[in-house]
Amino acid sequence: MTRFVIHVGEALGILRTLPDESVDAIITDPPYSSGGAFRSDRMGTPNQKYTQSRVKNLRPEFSGDNRDQRAFAYWCSLWLSECLRIAKPSAPIVCFTDWRQLPTATDAIQVGGWVWRGIAVWDKPIARPALGRFVNSAEYMVWGSNGPMPRRPEIGNLPGTYRVSQKQSDKFHVTGKPTELMRYVSRICREDGVVLDPFMGSGSTGVGALLEGRRFIGIDRSSVYADIARQRLQSITSAGAENVA
Repeated sequence: MTRFVIHVGEALGILRTLPDESVDAIITDPPYSSGGAFRSDRMGTPNQKYTQSRVKNLRPEFSGDNRDQRAFAYWCSLWLSECLRIAKPSAPIVCFTDWRQLPTATDAIQVGGWVWRGIAVWDKPIARPALGRFVNSAEYMVWGSNGPMPRRPEIGNLPGTYRVSQKQSDKFHVTGKPTELMRYVSRICREDGVVLDPFMGSGSTGVGALLEGRRFIGIDRSSVYADIARQRLQSITSAGAENVA
């Protein structure tokens, strides 16, 4: 394949078209369906839920972020099962989540057939203040593998905690992750391996993968975000400039 391929459409439907054992890693940041303690809190738009009030320039909204807990767990088990089929034996998976959905995410990854191997932490230096409470200044990466995972000396030791700031100039999605963070995370994939992200958003996983010498397959149902991702990936390499499905 070329350095990257972008598919525009619903993730589960497109995943079902991808061949067995064809990717080397899954790294993804699915909609969290998170929010407050009540369903009404979860029903807000992503910008309402995740964007700090002082941010003036709101980014395009995205869909699929309003499932209740049971629906979220069932939905995750569906796409995680398809990703398992597509992943090569021993391939790693890294799935971002927040503190509210962390228990559900660790269950879903196992229901999907993966071997759950642990949790890595994104420590965010800037977080919303919470007077009289512990600040929720971290997001989490639930990770595992497609069956046994041999030691890989060529990868080296990967940290379990990453302290990386989110810069507004590097944020192209409501819940976008920093390029620096995604470069670090992409290193769990073998060099020149294929990283799959079924919920690529603005393409930060792909940017990190390409910069680290990996290849990338991205899926997103939003044509707006697919265009943003394509532009970002094309700025790194023109090898797959026309390869958009």
